[in-house]
Amino acid sequence: MPPTDPAIQLDRVSRHYTMGETSVRAVNEVTLSVANNEFLALLGSSGSGKSTLLNLIAGLDRPTSGAIFAHGQNIASLTPLDLARYRCHTIGMIFQSFNLLPRMTLEENIELPLRLAEVPRADRPARVREALERVRLTHRLGHRPTELSGGEQQRVAIARALVNRPKILLADEPTGNLDSSTGEAILTLLRELQSQLGMTIVMVTHERPLAEQFADRLATMGDGKLFSTATSKGLPQ
Repeated sequence: MPPTDPAIQLDRVSRHYTMGETSVRAVNEVTLSVANNEFLALLGSSGSGKSTLLNLIAGLDRPTSGAIFAHGQNIASLTPLDLARYRCHTIGMIFQSFNLLPRMTLEENIELPLRLAEVPRADRPARVREALERVRLTHRLGHRPTELSGGEQQRVAIARALVNRPKILLADEPTGNLDSSTGEAILTLLRELQSQLGMTIVMVTHERPLAEQFADRLATMGDGKLFSTATSKGLPQ
C-alpha cells in the first residue's frame, strides 16, 4: 500500500469525556494512517476505544484534540452542514444490530440515504437495485426486515451503506450478531465489494481469526491507545 496518499489520516487524536469529577480517556493520542483501498481491522477488548475511534472517523463525534483527515479533508474542523454532507457522500456505515427500520420494505430502507442526500427521486430506483444486486438480494425487494434471516438483514444493511457510493466503508462489529459461517460469508462479501468498488474499509471487531483472514492489516487498541499495527499475516509494519 502506498503511504503517500492515505484515505484516512489520524494525527494525535484524543476523545476525552467528563463523568462527574472523572475524566475518561476513550481515545488517547492515536496516530494512524489508512491507505486507499486498504481493509483495516481495529481489534481490542470492550472499552478499548475502537468504536469511539470509528465514530470519530465517521464524523458522528468530534475529537477533543488532534486532526482527522479523510481524503485530505480535515473533518474535525467541518461545520455541522459540511459534516452532514461528508457522512452522506464519503462514508458508508454498517452496524452490528443492522439498524433497519422494521415497517419499511428493503427498497425503502436502502432508499433512505438517497433521500437524505437529496438524490433526485427519478434516480433512486436504479441506485437501490444496483446496491441490492451487489449483495444478491434483488428478489427480496418488497420484503420487510423481519422476513429475512440475520445474514440477509446484514446484507441489506451493507446495500444501504453502499447506495451513496461511499469512498470509505466503516463497519462496527458487522459479524457480532451472526453465526460463524454467516459471519464468514458477510466478510467474503465485503472483501469482494472492496475489490469491485475500490473502497477503503475500517472494521471494528473482537474476532481476531476473522480479522486475520480477511483484513489487510490489524490495529490493536487498549485503554484508548493504539498498541500496534501488523499485516494480517502477523508481520509488523
